[in-house]
Amino acid sequence: MIYASADQWRDAASKRVLFFGMSGLGKTRLAAMLRDTGHWFHYSVDYRIGTRYMGEAIADNAKRLAMQVPLLRELLLSDSIYIGSNITFENLAPLSSYLGKPGNAAAGGLPLTEYLKRQDQHREAEVAALLDTGHFIDRAADLYGYPHFVCDSGGSICEVVDPARADDPVLRHLSERVLLVHIAGSEAHTETLIQRFDRAPKPMYYQPAFLATACADYLAEHGRREEDVDPDAFIRWTYARALAHRAPLYAAMARWGVTVEAADVARVGSEAEAVELVADALAARTQEG
Repeated sequence: MIYASADQWRDAASKRVLFFGMSGLGKTRLAAMLRDTGHWFHYSVDYRIGTRYMGEAIADNAKRLAMQVPLLRELLLSDSIYIGSNITFENLAPLSSYLGKPGNAAAGGLPLTEYLKRQDQHREAEVAALLDTGHFIDRAADLYGYPHFVCDSGGSICEVVDPARADDPVLRHLSERVLLVHIAGSEAHTETLIQRFDRAPKPMYYQPAFLATACADYLAEHGRREEDVDPDAFIRWTYARALAHRAPLYAAMARWGVTVEAADVARVGSEAEAVELVADALAARTQEG
């Protein structure tokens, strides 16, 4: 770890941290709070994915749909209108919409081959965006003069790394540049996340092996063909399984850094409290080891 003790972290002229864990446990809120102090550069991995690495694919998909409407087709071909995505740190809907859901096209689903292609695109983009972290640390300091750096990782970070590998290229790159901080949720948090997702299911990225098993199990359990699957029903069914699949991966990643509890994160209301939260986690890690 780049900080050997709580005091070294507190005294560091340049604090660099990456928060990871399940979506909905406070990563983005914490990062945004630090950004708003004016002292921290906020690097959003999902924003980087949706702009630098998948922005063209997202815009082309929207153009493809627009080309099916005669008036929009005419305006596009004459360069009379422009179509692009308006992704922000707080609104990543263009990215999640592009990822889509597999199933019945009449219900908004994608053919499985197209869905899997977009999953592969996301995996490549997420790895690239994570490996850009070092570049943005340097850029934040050299170009903008920010003393501190916070990386807000996507919930699927655990799907694109292998924490059991000492030479995992992404985790090695990150651990040499930032302090990895796992935000751990409780069973109550997990249930809340499942209920929230059930009300408003959204596309997600999954490991290929997990997704293949989920698709096969869902089709067998429900007696459906791929093209007849209800897209929302499938991703609702898959979500709880995805959380259970990710939990041990997050825990294994935590060995590369420190862990804080989501309940404690929820109580953080200032930069000083955030710094102390991480300091306490470092102190606990030092005592353990």
